[in-house]
Amino acid sequence: QVHLVESGGGSVQEGGSLRLSCGVSAPSSQRTWCLGWLRQAPGKEREAVATIGNDDSTSYADSVKGRFTISRDRRANTLYLQMNSLKREDTAMYYCAADLCFFGFNTATLSDTWRQGYWGQGTQVNVSS
Repeated sequence: QVHLVESGGGSVQEGGSLRLSCGVSAPSSQRTWCLGWLRQAPGKEREAVATIGNDDSTSYADSVKGRFTISRDRRANTLYLQMNSLKREDTAMYYCAADLCFFGFNTATLSDTWRQGYWGQGTQVNVSS
């Protein structure tokens, strides 16, 4: 069982920045977990926007590339998403997600497989003009 708790959401104007955090609690085992951030806007499907592998390799959805940065602090068991140059279309509920690592883990695969893994309760991000 992996427990994920997000924080850091809020309201910001276009062009602003936010940093999301996710506390990660995973059992000690031989399983290796890869992490990512999902988001879901009203009326839209949940999509992965950023992932980080066990080797710290990262991937991003085209819509956020160059603006968002995913990172992790292993000692603090915390995952981050730094969001800069925010746009109105970034408004969504953001979820931290964990899935078993596999070759080729990235935003495209997580968008398809997130239901098989774990995710948190979400944190709302609102971007206004």
